[in-house]
Amino acid sequence: MRRCGARCTLFLLFTCLFLGAAHARTWSFKVGSSGSLKELLRRASPGDTIHVKGVVQEGTLTIDKPLCLIGLNDAVIDGERKGEVLLITASDVTVQGFIIRGTRQSDLDDNAGIKAKECARTTLRRNRLEGCFFAIYLSGSKGALVEDNIIEGGDVDENQMGNGIHLWKCSAATIRGNTIRRHRDGIYFEFVTDSHIERNTSIGNTRYGLHFMFSHRDGYANNLFENNGAGVAVMFSHDISMTNNRFLSNRGGSSYGLLLKEINDGVITGNLFSDNTTGLMVDGCNRIRTEHNVFMLNGWALRLYANASACHFGSNTFKGNTFDLSTNGDLMLNTIAANYWDRYIGYDLDRNGEGDTPYRPLGFFTLLVERMPFAMVFSRSLFVSLLDRAERVIPSLSPEAMKDDRPLMRPPHG
Repeated sequence: MRRCGARCTLFLLFTCLFLGAAHARTWSFKVGSSGSLKELLRRASPGDTIHVKGVVQEGTLTIDKPLCLIGLNDAVIDGERKGEVLLITASDVTVQGFIIRGTRQSDLDDNAGIKAKECARTTLRRNRLEGCFFAIYLSGSKGALVEDNIIEGGDVDENQMGNGIHLWKCSAATIRGNTIRRHRDGIYFEFVTDSHIERNTSIGNTRYGLHFMFSHRDGYANNLFENNGAGVAVMFSHDISMTNNRFLSNRGGSSYGLLLKEINDGVITGNLFSDNTTGLMVDGCNRIRTEHNVFMLNGWALRLYANASACHFGSNTFKGNTFDLSTNGDLMLNTIAANYWDRYIGYDLDRNGEGDTPYRPLGFFTLLVERMPFAMVFSRSLFVSLLDRAERVIPSLSPEAMKDDRPLMRPPHG
C-alpha cells in the first residue's frame, strides 16, 4: 500500500508539471496598446512568457510568480525614480534583454534596478542598467545566474550611489560575463557562500572593483579589475580561490590590486598584478598559497605583514616593481621559495634553473619607507641603491627568514 501511495503521488506530481507546461502561454505587450504591464503581470499564470516592446513607465513592477520577462528591440523599463524598478519575489523568474533605469536615490532604502528577495533560481541575462542607485541587488537568493549584463553608474559622488552587483546572504550564485562601471563597488558579496564570479569586467568604480566579506567557499576566475578607487578587498572569509584574474592600474595612496585581510585557506594563482600602488597585500591571513602569479610594474609588488602565517609564495614572477617585497615586523612564519626576481644577480653553477645563493628581496630602503613613508622622496637615488646592495650582501635589518633560498634564473611564465 505504501508503494502504491508513493507511485500515485509521483504520478500526480508529473501530471501537474506536464499540464502546467502545456498550458503556459506567451504574451506580447506593446506600450501604447490597451492595458498596462502591471495588469498583465497580475493576469499571467506561473510559467508564462511575456515579450515587451517600447518604453514602460509604470513605477515599480513586481513579479510574484514564476515568469519569463523578455525585452524585444531594446525595450525600456523606467521606474520614474519612484523606488525600485523591478522587484522579484518569486522563484524561477527570468528577466532578459531590457534597458533598466530610473531608481530612486535614498539614504534609507537600497533601491535597485532589479531586486530579487528570498527566491531561488533567478536568471538576469543580457540587460543594460543605466544610472541606477543599486543596479542588481540579490537578497536571500539561492542559485541565481547574473550573466552578460552591462551596468553603468552615474557621474555622482560615492555617497550618492550604491553597488553594481550586490549580493547579501546568498548561496550557489553565478556572476558571469558582466561589465560594471562607475558604481561604488563593482561587485559586492556579504555572507555569500559556494558561489562563482567569472569573466567579469569591473572598471572605474569609485571604491572597490570587487569587495567581499564573510563569504566562504567562493571562486573568482578570469575577471578584470582595472582603475578602481582602492582595487579589490577580500575580508574575513575562508576557502577562497582567485585564479587567472587581472588586477591593473589600481592606484592611489591606499590602493592595491588585491587586499587579503583575515583570510584562512585560500589559493591565489595565475593572476596578473600590474601598475598598482600595491599589487598584493596580505594582512592577518593563514594558509594562503600564492603561486604562478606575475607582479609587474607595481609600486609594492607584495606587502606581507608579520601577522600572516603558514602562507606560501612560489613560482611567482617579480619584474619591474619599485619594491618587490615589504613587511611591517620581524616575525616571519611563511615560506618564500622558487620565485623569479629580476634584481637577482646570482649564479647557477649546477644548471638546475635555480640560483646557488639566496636572494633577499627586502632591502634597507624598503624597510625605511615602511617605517617612515616620507623617505620615499629619496627613491632611486644612488645612495639608496648602494644601501640596498649592502643590505642584501650583509643583511643586518631584514628578518633572517625573509629570503628566497631557491630563486629562479628565468621567469616561469615566459
